[in-house]
Amino acid sequence: MNWRSFWVRASLAVIAGVILLSVLALLLETNPPVKQEPAWDSPQTRALAQRACFDCHSNETVWNVNTRLPVGSWLAVFDTVRGRRELNFSEWTANSRRAREAGEQIKEGAMPPAIYILMHPNAALSAAEKQQLITGLQNSLK
Repeated sequence: MNWRSFWVRASLAVIAGVILLSVLALLLETNPPVKQEPAWDSPQTRALAQRACFDCHSNETVWNVNTRLPVGSWLAVFDTVRGRRELNFSEWTANSRRAREAGEQIKEGAMPPAIYILMHPNAALSAAEKQQLITGLQNSLK
């Protein structure tokens, strides 16, 4: 085998892999039906959660243009699937995983992640909004 045919085959394999991953990501970019939400303590708490959390932690994800491109779509699908598995406001049960930690994650600055805020600037919360969301989540997620 010569080097030229090796590189042609390798390039075709990479292109096929990118196409396959892109198609798979598009198939996974779904929003299952909303089954049950928490008993929100106020409309403001829900609005803040929707703004800062719902794309990854609900079945109401907004799949924007960044999620239609290779790599961006893979990251968005991975983060959303993982986020929904950890805490899903659309499939709420009294024993929902990580419910107690939600406020702590926001307080520590771990949520929403900096990379998410970079791509979704409207998800950035002021200190007052963070405190309002933390208090609202504590009251709503009891």
